Amino acid sequence: MRPYLTRRRFMTICAAAALPRQALAEAPVTRWRGAALGAEASMTLIGIGGYAADEIFAATQAEIDRLEGIFSLYRAGSALARLNLEGRLDTPPAELVELLALSDSLHRVTGGAFDPTIQPLWQLHALAAQEQRRLEAEEIAEARKRTGWVHLRHSPDAVGFRRDGMALTLNGIAQGYIADRVAALVRARGLTDILIDMGEIAALGRRPDRTPWRAAIATPDGEIVGEVPLGDRALATSAPLGTQLDKAGRVGHILDPRTGRVEARWRLVCVAADSAALADGLSTGFCLMPRHAIETVLQAHPNVSLEAIL
Repeated sequence: MRPYLTRRRFMTICAAAALPRQALAEAPVTRWRGAALGAEASMTLIGIGGYAADEIFAATQAEIDRLEGIFSLYRAGSALARLNLEGRLDTPPAELVELLALSDSLHRVTGGAFDPTIQPLWQLHALAAQEQRRLEAEEIAEARKRTGWVHLRHSPDAVGFRRDGMALTLNGIAQGYIADRVAALVRARGLTDILIDMGEIAALGRRPDRTPWRAAIATPDGEIVGEVPLGDRALATSAPLGTQLDKAGRVGHILDPRTGRVEARWRLVCVAADSAALADGLSTGFCLMPRHAIETVLQAHPNVSLEAIL
């Protein structure tokens, strides 16, 4: 079942469109637009154009397609879809192993607020939202029996579930990971000034006028509440109503794995970090955590900053 979804964007790139004409004339600015895991994606390259830029964009699209073949919930035959269907995946892709290791760390530091085994609960809430009915406590309790990070085994040799009916979703971290991989791909081709938006943002270097890349942060109502300078940093924003499970827009997509309910503490959380995957996962977990617990995580991770919380 692929539930009804609507998405809103909470970060707006303040990029080359606002550059002085002189800066644009001095350095080529080339843009690409596409999609990654169902979200709009874009990339801005500084200092390159023509066939050279086209080759990078083609390589970017190929890398996104390859990673979707690992992380997509809805692409038939993806590594994640096969794991969820069969309950075990032998010789998993290295990227899946890497992302599960990071998820393991995030699960610990967030006190269980970040937990990709939440997929059975997510499906339950999505179905109830489509049917416009209220879930019974017994239904939630039954679905929770099929969740729990402790019931996932993962190693370079195999990934598997210890309980029947379990399933993973990596939607709370995979877009950030894809942004990191695309950044590494482009950097390996010698470019230093790049802005990547795969649903989460990764910025390398600077704009042609040598000022930092900037991203604006918007509330669920569309109000701009901040602007973040980025240079060799990543930015991720999570909002419970950023993706809605129902047409009325009342049921958000961020569930608390510890209770099985839709009960986020914040309307919007924006996190910056050296890694887009790290920022993505933390922004997801922080939506479910009290402020003092968030501050504890930030103190243990000095390269992570909380850019907005509402």
